[in-house]
Amino acid sequence: MEQYNVTGMSCAACSARVEKAVSKVPGVTACSVSLLTNSMGVEGTASPQEIIHAVESAGYGASAKGKNATAAAQAAEAEDALADHDTPVLRKRLISSLVFLVILMYFSMGHTMWGWPVPAFFQENYVALGLLQLLLTAAVMVINQKFFISGFQSLFHRAPNMDTLVALGAAAAFVYSTYALFAMTGAQAAGDTVAAMGYLHDFYFESAAMILTLITVGKLLEAHSKGKTTDALKGLMNLAPKTATLIRNGAEVTVPIDQVQKEDLFVVRPGETIPVDGVVVEGTSAVNESALTGESIPVDKATGDPVSAATLNQSGFLTCRATRVGEDTTLSQIIQMVSDAAATKAPIAKVADRVSGIFVPAVISIAVVTTLIWLLLGYDVGFALARGISVLVISCPCALGLATPVAIMVGNGVGAKHGILFKSAVSLENAGRTQIVVLDKTGTITAGQPQVTDVLPAPGFTEEALLRLAFALEQKSEHPLARAILQEAQARGLPSQEVSDFQALPGNGLTAVWQGETLRGGNADFIRLHTAWLPEMEAQAARLAEAGKTPLFFSQGDRLAGIIAVADVIKEDSPQAIRELQAMGIQVVMLTGDNWRTAQAIGRQAGVDQVIAGVLPDGKERVIRQLKEQGKVTMVGDGINDAPALTRADLGIAIGAGTDVAIDAADVVLMQSRLSDVPAAIRLSRATLRNIHQNLFWAFLYNTIGIPLAAGVFIPLGLTLNPMFGAAAMSLSSFCVVTNALRLNLVRIHDGSKDKAIHPITLDIPKEEPTMEKTMKIEGMMCTHCEARVKKALEALDHVENAQVSHEAGTAVVTLSADVANDVLKNAVEAQDYPVTSIQ
Repeated sequence: MEQYNVTGMSCAACSARVEKAVSKVPGVTACSVSLLTNSMGVEGTASPQEIIHAVESAGYGASAKGKNATAAAQAAEAEDALADHDTPVLRKRLISSLVFLVILMYFSMGHTMWGWPVPAFFQENYVALGLLQLLLTAAVMVINQKFFISGFQSLFHRAPNMDTLVALGAAAAFVYSTYALFAMTGAQAAGDTVAAMGYLHDFYFESAAMILTLITVGKLLEAHSKGKTTDALKGLMNLAPKTATLIRNGAEVTVPIDQVQKEDLFVVRPGETIPVDGVVVEGTSAVNESALTGESIPVDKATGDPVSAATLNQSGFLTCRATRVGEDTTLSQIIQMVSDAAATKAPIAKVADRVSGIFVPAVISIAVVTTLIWLLLGYDVGFALARGISVLVISCPCALGLATPVAIMVGNGVGAKHGILFKSAVSLENAGRTQIVVLDKTGTITAGQPQVTDVLPAPGFTEEALLRLAFALEQKSEHPLARAILQEAQARGLPSQEVSDFQALPGNGLTAVWQGETLRGGNADFIRLHTAWLPEMEAQAARLAEAGKTPLFFSQGDRLAGIIAVADVIKEDSPQAIRELQAMGIQVVMLTGDNWRTAQAIGRQAGVDQVIAGVLPDGKERVIRQLKEQGKVTMVGDGINDAPALTRADLGIAIGAGTDVAIDAADVVLMQSRLSDVPAAIRLSRATLRNIHQNLFWAFLYNTIGIPLAAGVFIPLGLTLNPMFGAAAMSLSSFCVVTNALRLNLVRIHDGSKDKAIHPITLDIPKEEPTMEKTMKIEGMMCTHCEARVKKALEALDHVENAQVSHEAGTAVVTLSADVANDVLKNAVEAQDYPVTSIQ
């Protein structure tokens, strides 16, 4: 998406006009204009020149955001785009307007209506009073000339906006009052003092000046509030370090951040901010990463650990090597995500956009018709004109246009402060509509790092003795389960032992010679062939497997040494996060490629509603497609194999510690890699949607009631509206919408005490039957008749669904609907006089 700055927009009608004009450019496939940030995102093949020309032809200004500029220049440009340039200007305009308005109101209403004293020159001098009001009003109009310039330019471009309404209302009041002043001079020249005094009541000079001043008040409040909505993004930008201390030619040199390149060595002292993303090459420290992740607990860093720009080094002296600089740093990518999200539009905004596009022309038409109707009913021109002016100045397209983007911007800012990054407004809206959450197991529900959970020595061995021999055997293995045993042994301070004749036997285990004895480690079938077997140990292994753990058997010589169980443990916050999702009325499904038994055990511990196991990556995408037929699906994952499913789901959420592929495929990124941020993201989305609905309801209700009231529909009921009060109401409407959006900053996204079940559904997933396979090594089979005998013997056993027997490979692959003891399978085959050497 190419980003552009747009100037000259004052209301939702303006943004709708720009969006419509750019969308007509050949090659543009998508266009989204943000009134809040005065920015535009465009997708397609159209050139920047064509896009800028389209914007300028619509009556506005545009410029491409500098992509080839330095990081500092880009940051300065972004900060300038978000800076509140309007508030200081509007404040000066308001103060100047008030000075003239107070004087005007004293003479027009104070003296005329309440008899307040005026200089003798103006006593009974009605023309002088009129001229003074004209001059004071003209001064206010000159001060607020931007309304007239913008309003009439938009009118000439056939794209009237809010400024057009204000300009027409104020101009109509001024022109009619000027006409009344000339009529007064005629009456006074004719000596008709009574008629001349009567014309004083036809002056609407104070209304014209008051309209402009009150609208300026509203614009000032709106500008100030809008500035608050971008505080989160500006805060992120302010985190960006300006300099870095590099090591060049053995000396420390402080350089601007733009001059840091990949592979440069930089140093960070205690209390300093890390300038770019890198990896620690020397030193240890605790780094506060709350600026990026929202997590206040410092993270220990040592040699080889990654560090991120804008995080704070709290204690030690670090020497690091730069890995990502400029716009490639994590901070820059976060800023880009938040900026892109602000530049996009949520689907719910389309209704308001369609209304805003026709709103101003419709209001002008209503104002003209209103004036004509009152004239036809016999009312004087002043009364009819007042009704038309009231319609113009009370109508507020800004409230409609701001209802969605301000809430989206604040919601994105709240998410960013808590390490939850929504890539677009669409993803922020979709999160709140979730009905089904599908969770990957490894790295999402679980930590993704196998750990030793149980050490069960056999009789004659201690825990330390078992771990010592397992450490010696596994230290040369690259298997993830081996790493878990190494970490446990090192944590217990066990010394490393040298072994010889190390062998890895695929599908079975490991062997090595240690202190003159053969060590073996692996599955039960492999160890059983070489040791004196202990049935009670196998029973313990079965219980471990039922709990979702992987039992590893070890032997020394011909003696069984014991079992070490390894498991990928569940993250501490996973069960609570799943309970919170269920409290929201969301069905939680665990989707994994692991075997059924382990998946069921993990699923029970985590508390999910459904478990779908044994699914390959392409199968995950197929499952998501099927679930989408039952409700809105959010997929949460962290690996490359999750990318197809993340893309297929209505909403993809990537755990931040996952792969770049998963993060690129997702719509939402959780920086802290914790599952509790999933319900927090949904909670924030729901709060944002509620806020948008409130804003849209207020905006529609305000205009629905305000326009008929201004037109005089309720006059028979004794209700009428002065143009000045209409201007005040218009000013406050946008301010109320923006202020309501700012309430999102108070949302406690990790507090589930007020969660409600919204649109709950019941999933229809066929119950999975546990299936497993065992491969038997069989000797002595010579022909197909041998195969048939073995096949018949095996398939006669309970829970054996199928047996694929091959005399050439010397194997029988047995498919089971429930676990069958290896001894039972072995006895059935050996009863046919075929020796079984192993079962896997």
